[in-house]
Order: sequence, then structure tokens, then C-alpha cells
Amino acid sequence: MVIVESAGISDVGRKRKGNEDSLFVDDELGLYVVADGMGGHQAGEVASSLVVKTMRDYMKQFKNNDDVGELAYTDKTLSRDANRLMSGVHLSNQVVHQISNSKTGYRGMGSTISAAYFTADTFIVANVGDSPIYLIRNSSVETLSVPHTVIAEQMAINPDAKFGKPFQHMLTRAMGIEKTVKPDICEVQCFKNDILVLASDGLSDKVAPKEVLDIADNRSPHKTCQMLVDLANERGGDDNITIIVLKVKAIRHEKSGIAGFFSRIIAG
Repeated sequence: MVIVESAGISDVGRKRKGNEDSLFVDDELGLYVVADGMGGHQAGEVASSLVVKTMRDYMKQFKNNDDVGELAYTDKTLSRDANRLMSGVHLSNQVVHQISNSKTGYRGMGSTISAAYFTADTFIVANVGDSPIYLIRNSSVETLSVPHTVIAEQMAINPDAKFGKPFQHMLTRAMGIEKTVKPDICEVQCFKNDILVLASDGLSDKVAPKEVLDIADNRSPHKTCQMLVDLANERGGDDNITIIVLKVKAIRHEKSGIAGFFSRIIAG
């Protein structure tokens, strides 16, 4: 069992009138979600809210009940818990897509998702879109999420490619846009003092991963959240800023392993 200290903040920023981000923090479930919505007339807010609520309700049914019927999204290379998290993402995508197509005012709405789920001695992270997930371990930072953007995918092909501002947030995958979606997912061995940071691009556009490391490494999750929000706002606060910070305080019956052991499984 992993004992986690958690904190989360969602801030409207300095330029936007409304907040289209949503977050979910539940230490009992071991589930944490950030969703950044998109769409006019508050549709983005609706999409991100649907994502976190659907994830919550789907994952909640497995708490103390392994006999619950599961969705038919099974990847034999993933653990049971990773398949459950992935199924929750697929279901959330379906819900947003269906409501988007049933109401004219919500047509074309969508959302990103970044989620973390803790098991007995691992954590599983999944993402769709460009809301980052950082792992801080042994005073170094690594991005676990995979950015689904035009720029990221083109730069993987040609690192010297140049892009203008219109391409900065052009997503290649998002929740609710299509009937199906391909999340990226990985399961990582968990160690005491690991820190996970989930955020919307309102943070990552303004604060570099190394700066996240410097702020988070020796501070409480609550203090880290507040300092990161303040820093993003000081640098313009152009977008909504949502952050969840998770620090592993203890692992009961922790399995032995080589420090820094990292297991990555990519689905999709």
C-alpha cells in the first residue's frame, strides 16, 4: 500500500474569464486526474468536468470489489489495474463524444486528460493531449506523459523544424473528438519520496520541468502547488493553471528492487 500526501489547485489565471480545467484528487481511491477542456460557450468546462467525473465513477466501483464487470478494453501487455485505468479513459472519451454530438452548443468540445493511479507498489499514469505528468526522483525530473501535439510529433521526425504560434497547442489527440482514442500509458515501480506532478499547459507553458523540480523537491505538495501557480501567474497567467502534486510518504510491504528501476509500457 502506497501512502501519498497530495494537494491540488485550479486557478483561472490572469487572462481568462472562466476556468475550463477540472481536477480530481482522492487519496482513498489512489486516483488523481487533470483535464483541460476546449470548446466555446463553456463547452470546454463541460468536457473536462465529464472526463473527471466519469473517471471517478468508473474507478470507484473497483474499490473493495474485484467482481465488478469491466469494459472490453484489454491489453494483455498491461496489468489488471493499468487496463482498468485505460478503460476509464476510453469510457470518458465515449461520454464526451456522445454528449458533444447530442447537443448543438457542445458540438466539437473536447479535453485533455492526465491521470495517475496508485496500486500496492506501483503507480500508473495515462494521458491524452498535452497536459504533462512529471516524475521527480532522486532530485531529477522526467516527463512521463507523451505530448499529442503537431509540434511534438513533427519534431520527433525533424528536430530542426520551425513552427509558428498557431501550431503551439494544436492537438493530434483529445478526449471526445472521435469515437475512440489512444491513450499513452505506463506503469512505474514506486519508491518512497517519489513526487508526481500533473498539470495543465497553463503551467507547462510558463514553467520548465527543471523549475518544477527545484520548487517541488523539498517542499510540501500544498506549498509546491501554490508556488507553481504563483510563478505561472507572475509570467503572464495566459491560461487556466491546474496542478496536482503527489508525494510518496511510505510504501508498506515495499518490494525490493534496484533504485531507479523504471518499467514503461506504451499502449497505442
